[in-house]
Amino acid sequence: MTEHDPDTLPNLAHGLAPSLSLDTFLARWQDADGSELANYQLFVTDLCRVLGVPSPDPAREDTRDNAYVFERRITFRHGDGSTSIGRIDCYRRGAYVLEAKKIKLGVTSKGFDDALQRARGQAESYARALPTGEGRPPFLIVIDVGRVIELYADFTCSGATYTPFPDPRSHRIKLAELCDPANDALRERLKTLWLDPLALDPSRASAKVTREIAVHLARIARTLEDAGHHPELVAGFLTRCLFSMFAEDVGLLPKQNGQGAFRTLLETLQDNPQQFVPLLAALWREMDSGGFSVVLREMLPRFNGKLFKHPEVLALDRDQIGLLIEAASADWTQVEPAIFGTLLERALTPSERHALGAHYTPRAYVERLVLPTIIEPLREQWRNVQAAALLLANEGKLNAAQAEVDAFHHRLCQIRVLDPACGSANFLYVTLEHMKRLEGEVLDQLNAFGRSFVGAQQRLEAEGLSVDPHQFLGLELNPRAAAIAELVLWIGYLQWHFRTRGSGLPPQPILKDFKNVECRDAVLAWDAVETVRDERGIPISRWDGVTTKTHPVTGEAVPDENARKPLERYLNPRKATWPQADYIVGNPPFIGASSLRAALGDGYVEALRKTWPEVPESADLVMFWWHHAAQLVAQGEVRRFGLITTNSLKQTFNRRVVQSALDKGVALAFAIPDHPWVDSADGAAVRIAMTVGSLDQGEGRLLTVTDEREGKGEGLDVSLQEQIGLLHADLRIGANVAATMALQANGGIARRRFQAAWRRLHRHPEEAERLEADAPIKPYRNGRDLTNRPRGVKLIDLFGLTAEEVRSRYPATYQWVLERGSPERDQNDRARYRDNWWLLGEARRESCEPASPDCHALSPQLKPPSTGPSSFWTPASHRTTCWFALPAPTLSTSACCRRYPRSIGAGCRWTPWRRKRPAL
Repeated sequence: MTEHDPDTLPNLAHGLAPSLSLDTFLARWQDADGSELANYQLFVTDLCRVLGVPSPDPAREDTRDNAYVFERRITFRHGDGSTSIGRIDCYRRGAYVLEAKKIKLGVTSKGFDDALQRARGQAESYARALPTGEGRPPFLIVIDVGRVIELYADFTCSGATYTPFPDPRSHRIKLAELCDPANDALRERLKTLWLDPLALDPSRASAKVTREIAVHLARIARTLEDAGHHPELVAGFLTRCLFSMFAEDVGLLPKQNGQGAFRTLLETLQDNPQQFVPLLAALWREMDSGGFSVVLREMLPRFNGKLFKHPEVLALDRDQIGLLIEAASADWTQVEPAIFGTLLERALTPSERHALGAHYTPRAYVERLVLPTIIEPLREQWRNVQAAALLLANEGKLNAAQAEVDAFHHRLCQIRVLDPACGSANFLYVTLEHMKRLEGEVLDQLNAFGRSFVGAQQRLEAEGLSVDPHQFLGLELNPRAAAIAELVLWIGYLQWHFRTRGSGLPPQPILKDFKNVECRDAVLAWDAVETVRDERGIPISRWDGVTTKTHPVTGEAVPDENARKPLERYLNPRKATWPQADYIVGNPPFIGASSLRAALGDGYVEALRKTWPEVPESADLVMFWWHHAAQLVAQGEVRRFGLITTNSLKQTFNRRVVQSALDKGVALAFAIPDHPWVDSADGAAVRIAMTVGSLDQGEGRLLTVTDEREGKGEGLDVSLQEQIGLLHADLRIGANVAATMALQANGGIARRRFQAAWRRLHRHPEEAERLEADAPIKPYRNGRDLTNRPRGVKLIDLFGLTAEEVRSRYPATYQWVLERGSPERDQNDRARYRDNWWLLGEARRESCEPASPDCHALSPQLKPPSTGPSSFWTPASHRTTCWFALPAPTLSTSACCRRYPRSIGAGCRWTPWRRKRPAL
């Protein structure tokens, strides 16, 4: 699977056939009734002439050379290991798979749609059978020769979900429509599909508009904050303003003098800023209740919801109103909700505004998890329902066919999707849009059975039986993000409504307060939080973990002892409950186990670990979400979950949580172990894993990133290779290496040495030369030094010496450690680290104990190690075993000291510490 770059598409700059007029094309084909085989190639060639694009090239024997041909040969690989050959009617690499038919039935007959659906399914199977290196094209074209062209798109290029393009109402193009001289836009769309198909991805154009709008909002927010308004008030005020701008552009507010009424009001108030507050507050109250607006002198629909319940208005001057007018002049119908929430949160949050120009999480990345978690299972159900309904319709049982489709639509409108860390709702919005697309196909099928599409949609919306924001639930700790999440869902829903319904208003009230996004903690609940006090009743505090000051001697940043935060105790901590849902999807926060206390506080972490004892203390924070979601699936309360985690999910400390879920019957249906990602907070590039869990036992899909390159949009374009098989806890297919047991014979052979508690005692050689010549300064090696060029770093190792002994023997070294190590250690929560501030870290008890009686006589020299074989943990999460000689005395933190039994001969490769590999 490949995300295509237009530069890699076949060169179509040559081979243009003479153009063909619209009238000639229509007259030539509207009555053609020959077979598909006789006519389809000539029809496609004539279509290319009408559009002004080159016709397909001659085919060659090597399919790798057949980038734009008729009858492209492909190989189907079946589950039993066998293969079969298929042929694509017309194929253009990186653009489309075209399947042609000549259906003898009338366009309005019962079997016509059935035949086109089978052709679509055939085209999908061809797209998925293409070689991995070519990827899946973004489009499918289904043709009934001489009569109809249907378009389906999957801009993720995964081949998983091709949906009607641009929507279920307009994806079918009749030949007369194509040849209408006034339909230049339609022909231009088809031409672009041939020449630059990804340019038709609506999210690409809307992303640019959305970023420009967000930058403008940030300017307005900054000026209001500079005028003395509190950021929270500014955020609420601008949120109401931007929704008003959106409302007038989609037609929820009336037009006046050829432009939106809200913008007209702002223009009249620019020269009368003293009227701004009362008039705008009055308008928002009228929007909330609906009816006749005195401000606009027009009838307004009832908006309701909670957006306008408390319409606080900030007093603006002339220039600030001018900035709002500039923002209102943008095309708010083009806002991309999948990224708008993230950018809006950055624009309205002073501490995050610097990241407004940074990258955001691309929509394609979000879809890569949403599709296998929710949409693909729903579409599989729909295909089965649709096939059964078409069979009933062909048998003349039209009422039964309608009932079959109605039942599916009813179930679709009852689906609940939960994002337990929803942020600004990009996962929820993308899911909403895909479910609305699916709903459109369902209603389109009812229309084919004789029920009016628009009439059915109006009736169902009025009855509340429609896919809408109430089905999309969120938990979010940040109140501003939670409010933006609700706004994003409503903007996305209303965009889809007007895109498919034209100018018809949705049922009133326009906005409903479903309370579907809750502002609370997703993993921990408690009754109250109190400050921890000592026996004298004085609050106990610690360094806040963030604030630093410049050391007067070293000039380095050291903890500021005056920046304190109180220790807290959580009363009656318990597991947080999640709203009932059918599917769970999201991107929980990434905080490593070692950083939890600094980020969340000691009290919270202690309450969290007490409440969730089944989650190992060494697990990352995200694993609490993963464990809870897996529990709900194992209990049958949730159908599937899909979560983003750090790519350390497959490592031992997090893998225990995954294995525990697998032992309880949860199966991994989909996984990408290592994928690029863009952090939504600051746009930083990170590495993540995607996993989908369900109770459906059987084979899963493993996607592996094979190539990453800079794309023309946000994030990296990636190529993915797919495997099918049983997925294990280490996100691999094949032998379950992660489940191998430890060998008793290896007990006592490997010893873990010390773990450095901080890095300030790492010194380069030139710095060490300024201290005593006989000071215990030793070369330092870790896994990176072994796998790359050694850094030449040294450590000051004062293990075994008291502070007084160090001061008397090595005064210069003592002073150096005091100035650089003591300020940080003084703020450490662990008493042993704080009191023994001059030591590197805590000695491992087992590293000082005698090893197995079978150990070689050299074992006493391994405390600390001198020469001999050793193993290291590298920073890149890879373990390295090698033979080497380290000059005595060399330290190796986080390393395992080897002790070799007499039975091992010289030169034998032996790695007893790896549980998955037996001793020789």
